[in-house]
Amino acid sequence: MEVYQTEEQQVDAIRSYWKENGNYIIAGLVIGLAGYVGVNFYKDGILAEETARSETYQVVLEQSEKDSAAFRSAGDTFIADNAHTTYASFTALSLAKEAASHKDWAKTASYLTAAIENAPNEGVKAIATLRLARVQIQLAEFDKALITLTTKLPVSFNASVEETKGDAYLKQGKKELARTAYQAAIVADGLTSSPGLQMKLDNLAQAINLTGDVK
Repeated sequence: MEVYQTEEQQVDAIRSYWKENGNYIIAGLVIGLAGYVGVNFYKDGILAEETARSETYQVVLEQSEKDSAAFRSAGDTFIADNAHTTYASFTALSLAKEAASHKDWAKTASYLTAAIENAPNEGVKAIATLRLARVQIQLAEFDKALITLTTKLPVSFNASVEETKGDAYLKQGKKELARTAYQAAIVADGLTSSPGLQMKLDNLAQAINLTGDVK
């Protein structure tokens, strides 16, 4: 199994897999259900609906490369019309990325919340949760970010969680808590995915030594 080094690669991999296999997955589920209820038109109707949703999703994404305003409008409508679906989560992640590029952090947070609510699996949910916490730090909502990070996520995300906690504590001026979090991130193999983590810890240690402040 290929190891993905960045969150964006992980999201793209899941998105690509769903694009290629989503309809087959739905087909399998529907055929199984149809075997119980014996209604062929139900199977055909659901498959047609899923296919149409997939095609609409692709059209929405194409807007992101042409017109940001049109993309936001089409994306908002698509999420509203397709709540609690995989495509709604992926669309929300794309919209969050677009909003972040304009430093519209409040809107970014809103889209990430939608991505979490519609996440197709724990991996996508974890990525969106971490991004939400980082955006909350950008908004100086440090306590809210730390609460977001209490969400139970897969063990493979422990390093990112601890590093993000460290960032929040550091912004709050809680240097000792920040150092503890950064150290925990390194123990969880955080240097593999975040080479800058060691620099954060070294800079923090230097600051503590210079000031003698270990709050």
